[in-house]
Amino acid sequence: MYLHERDKWTNFTWDAAVVAPLLGDARFDQGNLLGRVAGLGFSVGDRLQLDAVSQEVVASSRIEGQELDPSKVRSSVARQLGLGPCDDSLDTGAVDGAVAVMLDATVNFAAPLTLERLAGWHAALFPAGYSGLRRIAVGQLRTGPMQVVSGAIGHEKMHYDAPAANAVPALMEEFLAWFNENSSDNLLKAAIAHLWFLTIHPYDDGNGRMARALTEMLLARSDGSARRFYSMASFIMAHREDYYREIESAQKGTRDITSWLVWFLQAFRCAIEASQEAVSAAEWRDAWWRRAEGVAMNQRQRYMLQRLMGDFQGKLTSGKWAKMCKVSSDTALRDISDLVAKGLLEKAPGSGRSTSYHVVNLSK
Repeated sequence: MYLHERDKWTNFTWDAAVVAPLLGDARFDQGNLLGRVAGLGFSVGDRLQLDAVSQEVVASSRIEGQELDPSKVRSSVARQLGLGPCDDSLDTGAVDGAVAVMLDATVNFAAPLTLERLAGWHAALFPAGYSGLRRIAVGQLRTGPMQVVSGAIGHEKMHYDAPAANAVPALMEEFLAWFNENSSDNLLKAAIAHLWFLTIHPYDDGNGRMARALTEMLLARSDGSARRFYSMASFIMAHREDYYREIESAQKGTRDITSWLVWFLQAFRCAIEASQEAVSAAEWRDAWWRRAEGVAMNQRQRYMLQRLMGDFQGKLTSGKWAKMCKVSSDTALRDISDLVAKGLLEKAPGSGRSTSYHVVNLSK
């Protein structure tokens, strides 16, 4: 028997003795992170927000097997949020919809959730009206059966059979009324909403991504801020099999959703912990630039130092500098040598025949 087949299935219950301590720990972690970010200043917070939202959009789509170009997502987020320069050379049309959904959910977290708003999200996720080669009813509640299956054609395994289509409108009306009620604990509500929405499975496709957008909306309410600094979807993607197993178990279980709440809150704490590491790196960069203040450098040098302390891949060589800055090898070597002389770069030990460099730790 599925959860939705049980009498009054939306009257969820849980073991407060199990959930309450974990919820308290999660709230503490949440407050600690938000406090640290507040102390970093607005510009550093902007970078952390750009990172977190971009990661969330990419990971939420990847969970469903859809790969979005991270650089295009980042550029789209930067443009839509007005967070600094974005790469205008990138065609972000294929990702703008997914970004718009996440930003509407989080930036406008206080606005009521309605069927019309959800329809807009759904249309943004499927602008062409197709899911792969299959035409779907975009922006409309499904009118047919819905099953969650996996496996090759002819060898499918059914994981879940959703409520009948004729029950969906009333189920969504109940869900939306509950969602829009004031809550003293939006963190717990985020976990419940995630499972509840997936159990209804109201659309032909995109239910997972929309459930995670709803989760982010309630987490933004819980944070009391439209600025996102952690990514739940990134953790879920890294533990996708566990995620699917927990959802399936809850959907085949009783109204007691203790196990799901425990998993969600543990996932939340892990997402916060990952963000704490990003904040520590941001604090280090912020301190580094304060210590380097007053050191003369050209635009190329500043750009490359920022990249080295950000998303730079591999070792820094003069050849890589020349390629990234579109300058000659001689100019690249002069730029690097100047920063070495100023104590901002140093040769990496054991560089071998090809000399490489790294940023000097000014905190020593």
